[in-house]
Amino acid sequence: MAQIISASIDLNKIDKSKVQTKDKNGNPFKNGAKYLNVNIVINDEADQYGNTVSIRVGQSEEERKRKDKPTYLGNGKIVWQSEQSNQQSVSNSDEVDEDSLPF
Repeated sequence: MAQIISASIDLNKIDKSKVQTKDKNGNPFKNGAKYLNVNIVINDEADQYGNTVSIRVGQSEEERKRKDKPTYLGNGKIVWQSEQSNQQSVSNSDEVDEDSLPF
């Protein structure tokens, strides 16, 4: 299912200690890259601004066990879905309103 999500994040909320500059062996990335692990959540319902997507900094297992509050970086919404994904949604539904079908 193809979708495009448009979102923005607040760069000021990024904890610099969470930015990865080394690979799993402790070596700096060859291209000097810096990575931040994030979680992107697609919600079932829109918020008061129409956003259905939230973005937060990824948490370590230890942080999750401690139930640390996640750092929310921003939000967004789905701005495009492929026709195929729309058709899948209809075909996966148990009840289809036949008056709303295009044929």
